[in-house]
Amino acid sequence: MTPEELSTAVSLCLDASLDAGELSLAEDASAPAVRIERPKNREHGDWATNIALQLSKRVGRNPREVAQVLADRIFGIDGVASVDIAGPGFLNIVLDAAAAGSLAQRILEEGESFGRSEALAGTRINLEFVSANPTGPIHLGGTRWAAVGDSLARILQATGAEVTREYYFNDHGTQIDRFARSLLASAKGEPAPEDGYGGDYIGEIAERVLAEHPDALAAEDPQEVFRSHGVELMFAEIKRSLHEFGVDFDVYFHENSLFEAGSVERLLGHLRETGALYEADGAWWLRSTDHGDDKDRVVIKSDGNAAYIAGDIAYIEDKMRRGADLAIYMLGADHHGYVARLKAAAAAIGGDADAVEVMIGQMVNLVKDGKPVRMSKRAGTVVTLEDLVEAVGVDAARYSLTRFSVDSNIDVDLDLLTKRSNENPVFYVQYAHARTCAVARNARDAGVVRSAESFSAELLDGPADEELLAALGQFTGVLAEASGFREPHRVARYLETLAGAYHRWYDSCRVAPKGEEPVTDTHRTRLALNDAVTQVIANGLRLLGVSAPERM
Repeated sequence: MTPEELSTAVSLCLDASLDAGELSLAEDASAPAVRIERPKNREHGDWATNIALQLSKRVGRNPREVAQVLADRIFGIDGVASVDIAGPGFLNIVLDAAAAGSLAQRILEEGESFGRSEALAGTRINLEFVSANPTGPIHLGGTRWAAVGDSLARILQATGAEVTREYYFNDHGTQIDRFARSLLASAKGEPAPEDGYGGDYIGEIAERVLAEHPDALAAEDPQEVFRSHGVELMFAEIKRSLHEFGVDFDVYFHENSLFEAGSVERLLGHLRETGALYEADGAWWLRSTDHGDDKDRVVIKSDGNAAYIAGDIAYIEDKMRRGADLAIYMLGADHHGYVARLKAAAAAIGGDADAVEVMIGQMVNLVKDGKPVRMSKRAGTVVTLEDLVEAVGVDAARYSLTRFSVDSNIDVDLDLLTKRSNENPVFYVQYAHARTCAVARNARDAGVVRSAESFSAELLDGPADEELLAALGQFTGVLAEASGFREPHRVARYLETLAGAYHRWYDSCRVAPKGEEPVTDTHRTRLALNDAVTQVIANGLRLLGVSAPERM
């Protein structure tokens, strides 16, 4: 029985108590949601809930009295062995061994679908992440978003959402001009412009443009040749790097297309007509304060050129027109001011501000030998995705970037991530999976073959069995929380907890018989529990885009 199933069962007990008049809600009061949690002290039970304390004021009765009413009904839930009232009214619930152990068989039956839900079924989510300027290789900040964004997409899909992974290709603006001038200078053998881009990659791309277009320098507008072909080559390289990192996008949206198609001009004309834009000081302003922004934003500058937000507004409209119920933006640490303005932009075009979510990611630092790594072999001034992957591999890179909340700055220790020890979190989890596979191979070599008929859940009654089953039971809830809070790191931290419970179980429970010992249903049932762990770790690692090796 998972905590979600137990929570549903307790909720039904609460409803039954209210229907029978055993408890009566005050006027205008509603019953709170039942939350089931693991008690800090396992001696207090398998699961606990504070629902009686939450209900107390709403029904006008002492919390322990409320707890007693609920305890009598909870005790009748199939699989509940005992219910105790503790302290001011906490309910501690103990499941019988069969009810707890049956989870292992359920995991094996559901396989890759275990943990998944339909909570977001029918919701179409546009998830935009990375969106690095096509003027150089992806730096560490973009690499973090690649790992977190792709994992979040997988998690949202696992909870029923229809997700479109989108990359916003910033090919309109001054940064492209600077990139083109840098390529042209390199092709001429000149130093990079003062405001240009450096690094070996500029020379490499300039050489490739010349190889494909030998007459580029003699063209009527050589800068335009380097602009169009250089950006194309750079973006192809970005897409290749991301693909090798396990990240692919459904849509590569070109910012410039909004201007070329007239979408920006058309939308701004519409906003003028509706009064969402007003003119002041020679510029056109969005009434974004009407929608919660701290100040109105300039959309058309006094020189007649569109401000950056003009494209943002047209882009939001385009996403909504394509059917997005929710647009999630994953932006860098320097984009805090975009939260309110993007929501205001959505509201200004007649949408819902809550249909826009903005996630802000913090900085990533690489550390080696206890010192920061700041220089790239190829990009010069920044460390890139390729640098990180070359140092530690795709699995370690993705896992290490996803296991922290995006709200926190992180230091990625290259020395730690190359260690084959329990200090290395990705090794710790992957080794747990490989160990379960080794245990299964050894057990089958010893003649242990599991089946539904040989599975006896009540045999999983040891402390290590109970701890491991409790950890397995939390996967569904962790996945739901990771989806709801947009926090993939919850899955990584859960896998480390599960791996720890498994390693302890491995040290105290045998799956294969010793010597001439006969094979029993205890061995077969423990093999089922072992294989259930294999499945859940694999399911979790898949959500993070990390492999689950069978041998290490």
